[in-house]
Amino acid sequence: MDGPAASGKGTLAAGLAAHYRLPHLDTGLLYRAVGRAVRNHVDAPDFEARAIAAARALDAAHLAVPDELTTAEAGVLASRVAVVAEVRQAMRQYQRDFAHQPGGAVLDGRDIGTVVCPDADVKLFIVADARARTERRARQFEARGHRVNREALYAQIEERDARDRNNPHGGFYPADDAHLLDTTQLDIEAALRAAIAIVDGAMARKEKP
Repeated sequence: MDGPAASGKGTLAAGLAAHYRLPHLDTGLLYRAVGRAVRNHVDAPDFEARAIAAARALDAAHLAVPDELTTAEAGVLASRVAVVAEVRQAMRQYQRDFAHQPGGAVLDGRDIGTVVCPDADVKLFIVADARARTERRARQFEARGHRVNREALYAQIEERDARDRNNPHGGFYPADDAHLLDTTQLDIEAALRAAIAIVDGAMARKEKP
């Protein structure tokens, strides 16, 4: 499952994983963890080298404090390190091993269907209007007790979209065989029902002789 920030892909991926009883990996957390590890060196001349070293040293323990990885700052840092080719290479094998475990898995991120798992049984690409995504993310932060400047958050989302679209190593675009799901006008229950219908339909077609 791929799509831009705050499109709902993470929540939908978790819902699909629960529905089908599969393990779930939010691959964005990997990049957020790397970004957080080098957050004090963003303007340093060796920023890329530090990001590569952090990516190669990453393990599951670095994902143990999700609240620190879901801030707006962490999202911006993730998009900064994600454009480094060696960082993406370090992350790719981790993701592929997770995806190909016995029984399968659900992964969400930026390039799952195009680069990480081009042979996935079902691919979804989730989209939503930038303003709708801003409001969703703002409500998430407010639920945690944070004050939110919506215009600043909108600017961050637009900036991240632009960086992701221009990322030569990742792919902010759907795979040719991905199913497009626009969640702009859907609440999470309706979006999950639509995603389940897509997966069920795709798997039924694959099972036909």
